[in-house]
Amino acid sequence: MIAEQDRRLSEAIDREQGRLRNFIRRRVPNEAEAEDILQDVFYELVEAYRLMKPVEQVGAWLFRVARNRIIDVFRKKRPEALDAQSVRENESGEPLTLEDLLPSPNAGPEAEYARSVLLDELDAALDDLPDDQRDVFVAHEIEGRSFKEIAAETGVSVNTLLSRKHHAVLHLRRRLQSIYDEFTNRSGAGLS
Repeated sequence: MIAEQDRRLSEAIDREQGRLRNFIRRRVPNEAEAEDILQDVFYELVEAYRLMKPVEQVGAWLFRVARNRIIDVFRKKRPEALDAQSVRENESGEPLTLEDLLPSPNAGPEAEYARSVLLDELDAALDDLPDDQRDVFVAHEIEGRSFKEIAAETGVSVNTLLSRKHHAVLHLRRRLQSIYDEFTNRSGAGLS
């Protein structure tokens, strides 16, 4: 039985490793950190098998675990808020981050589902952006890098970077407005 488990684990890891590594690397700029996340995901898969927890759709499960690990990494870094002109603050007076705006993964199945849907939509919306806009948005908003740093690294002027980010924010707002409306109407309907 253990030999069969090991065979299935090896097949799953071989099959998904390349796609999963690319998925993580697109979201985590530090190669060592990305590799750590990949290893954590595979460790969790092995643990699930050893504890006899059934994982029916291994590929989807791996990507969900990877997404959660990536969020954990960014949560530790506390990235800047999405738009400095419309910054909202938490109770401590600090700017809200993307993580602050998402439902907590520990708030039950409905919140976990909402979080998953929102992250999937955000991921798809980011994928829709032209590379130059996506790169500056991710570097500034998710990685927390300054425009000066990005300009020094890329050789692109700060004004061009600001313009690209502005266009990215406008696109993301348009693209995510319907999902935002759906969730605010759903949660508002539950309150009345």
